[in-house]
Amino acid sequence: MGFFSRMREDIASAREHDPAARSNIEIVLAYSGLHAVWSHRVAHKMWQVKALKTPARILSQVTRGLTGIEIHPGATIGRRFFIDHGMGVVIGETSEIGDDCMLYQGVTLGGRSLEQTKRHPTLGDGVVVGAGAKVLGPVEIGAGSAIGANAVVVKSAPENSILTGIPAKDRKRSPEENQPAVDPAEYALDPALFI
Repeated sequence: MGFFSRMREDIASAREHDPAARSNIEIVLAYSGLHAVWSHRVAHKMWQVKALKTPARILSQVTRGLTGIEIHPGATIGRRFFIDHGMGVVIGETSEIGDDCMLYQGVTLGGRSLEQTKRHPTLGDGVVVGAGAKVLGPVEIGAGSAIGANAVVVKSAPENSILTGIPAKDRKRSPEENQPAVDPAEYALDPALFI
């Protein structure tokens, strides 16, 4: 999928996740979360070339200054990732984020070790992380899970979990808590989303 196709997908995802979104133009011009993700995609490509690692870090730091969102260029991010509000979000180097994930402001996907190894979290597809939550270490959060605001997660959790507290404890989502999955094909079917 090309860069501009992914941008259209991101815009549609923002409209899906943010009831305050009024137009695609507003999203493109005023959503710092999208600006940070788009810049990260460029920095991540650069990071994969040994000679461009330093320029990739510089780009990520410039983006941090402009958006208040710090995403290390080594982090791996899936499709339709959305950061709502975004100020204070930090995503570490070895973080892995699946498709259709969403983070709110103040979220940290951080490490707990100084070793040069996998030291940041992995979020499965469709994970939502509430404002101020901290997910620390090489934990794995299963697909379809939700992490409550200000939770501190230091242990892995299975799919469809709800994680709350300090330290966070997980429980299975009840049926009434399940949100309908967004069909990625829907993004391509409504031409009005791309205007």
